Parts: sequence; structure tokens; C-alpha cells
Amino acid sequence: MNATTVAVDLAKSVFQLAVADEHWRVVETQRLTRTQFERWFLNREVSLVIMEACGSAHHWGRWLNGLGIEVRLLPAQYIRAYVKRNKTDAADAAALLEAARASDMRPVRVKSVEQQALQGMHRIRSLWMGTRTSRINALRGFCREFGIAIPMGARTGVEAISRVLADPGTAIPDLIRGTAKLLVEEIRLLEGRIAQLERELAALAKLSPACTTLLSIPGIGLLTATALVAATSGDVSHFKDARHFSSWFGLTPKEYSSGNSRYLGRISKKGDRYLRMLLTHGARSVLRASKVADNAGREVCGVRRWALDVQARSNHNKAACALANKLARICYATLRDKEPFGEQTVRLGKKISRESFVMPA
Repeated sequence: MNATTVAVDLAKSVFQLAVADEHWRVVETQRLTRTQFERWFLNREVSLVIMEACGSAHHWGRWLNGLGIEVRLLPAQYIRAYVKRNKTDAADAAALLEAARASDMRPVRVKSVEQQALQGMHRIRSLWMGTRTSRINALRGFCREFGIAIPMGARTGVEAISRVLADPGTAIPDLIRGTAKLLVEEIRLLEGRIAQLERELAALAKLSPACTTLLSIPGIGLLTATALVAATSGDVSHFKDARHFSSWFGLTPKEYSSGNSRYLGRISKKGDRYLRMLLTHGARSVLRASKVADNAGREVCGVRRWALDVQARSNHNKAACALANKLARICYATLRDKEPFGEQTVRLGKKISRESFVMPA
């Protein structure tokens, strides 16, 4: 039997399939192990496979694409509305078929091996940074229990803790001193690993034209540029426009509207939390640098002046979020045009320089 469309509810070892004909009617269901799942597609003619964009989905998407089968990954959070009655694997597979028929359901692009490897490097760095922070906080707490105050700052704090532990005249008991020194050594080891990983990211960024383009934007550094390339592969053609791209990060207001009443609240915080955090931190650095330059009497214009104007009429946090939104839209424009931010370009008969290029509000 040859199927037209197959919906797959993924798992680690058991896969639920719902097979539909050309009229989207379910004509067969299967519950297969991993080995049976691979063999099943080798013996069938399938035109379309629908899966949730969840763990291992991109791997199976690449594998099925290699067999010449079209793969459509759907956002997992939007599938729940199509599940009828109780939630089971069979109901989830049937819900995928219903969701795929929705005209406004935008599929997720299948990521390449390189993209997922680059994302994995960022996740490992985040884990190491979290472990380092927890170790520093633990040492701060131990010192505080013995009446020793450690100054703020990760680097300053570790140096101060090291001096306290090295001084035999401090109030730290000998019973815990040796163990605490092991924690300091662990922090130093983590810092070395983080530095090595960042050097590897810098080497990869030099080989990527998309990363080089993104690094020309104020507030976009090594981590943000490589993370954006890992998420999009440097191609933003599947986004409708810059506003759609910024909303993908959850940097647009959450709307509550009915009839003639329209209310725009806080940012939606949808999408990738890690990318949104990087863009927000980049916006905060640009905002602070602009404020320092403005206080020093230096000229501030373009995006920087716009950010300071927003801060003057609202507050710092709102200005940071607004600037992060604008930086996301500038990233979209540079990736779309494949031109670094700051180069003289001609669009619609108007020259746009680095300082005059401001995306529409």
C-alpha cells in the first residue's frame, strides 16, 4: 500500500504513525519501534511526512529528506488545540494531520547538522556559565557565614575568595579550607573551558559571511552573531518581513484587543529565550555606551540617539526592549541584503549610511 501523507508522533523508542490518503482521511495506523520505523519508510512511497518540531525531529527530517520525502515540522505548542478528547500517541498523530491542513500554520525549517552542532556549543557554554555562577555563589555564602564579605563581580569575587583561602590568618576554618580551594580550582577550570569554546566560536565566525555581516551591527557580538546563524543558517527568506522576524524572538508587545478596544502590554516572550536574552543584553550595552557618550558631549545619532529618546520618555528597561526589537530588525535587513551595517548602500534612490540607517518605528 502506498501512502500520500504520514503523520509521525516521535519518541525515543516507540513511534506512532497515522497514514492518510490524498483526501487527508486516516486509512492506517502503526505503532513501530525504531528499527521498524526506519524499515517502514524504506518500503513505502510517501510524499509528505508531518512531525512536531521536538527532540530528534531535525535528525529524522534530514534522514527522510535524504530518501526524497518532503518533511514538514510543525511548532509543538500549536498542535495541542487539534487533539480530540484524551491525549494519546494516536490522537497526537491524528492532530498533526489536522494542523497541517491549516493555511496559517507555518512550518519550522529542518536544521542542518552544522546548525545543531553550533547550537549545542552555545548550550554547553550556558551550562558551564551556570555551574561557574553556582560555585561562586556557594563560596560567597560560606565566607559570609564566617563573617567575611566578598565584593560584587564574578572575577573580583573569585580573586577575593582565593586571597581569603590562601591567608592562614582568616576566619575560614581549616576543616573547610581545603574543600573550598577545590571549588576555586573547579571555577578556574570552567573559565578555561569557556575561554577555549569562545575561541572556537570566534574561529567559526571568521569563516561565516553571515556572522561577519552581523558583527558589523552595534550591540551584536560573537555570541549573538553565531547563535543567530545557528538558528537561521543566515537565511531569513522564510520570514515575511523584519517585524515578523522580531516577533519570532518574542520582542513584540502582547496584544489584548476586542472590538474598538486595543491594548498592547508587555513583550510576548515567545520563541527562543536564549536569543532574546542575547539581543536584550546587546541592547543594554548599546544604551549604556550611548548614555556615556552623550554625557561626555560626544555626538550620538542614528539608532543610538533613537534609543536615548525612548529612554527619556519611558524608562531604561522599556528602551532596552525597544532597542532589542530594532536590533533584531536590523539583523534581518543585513542578512536579507547580505550587506554589513555601515556600508553605503542605495535603496529606493536614497543613500543610507551607518549613522542614518534607522529601521521604521
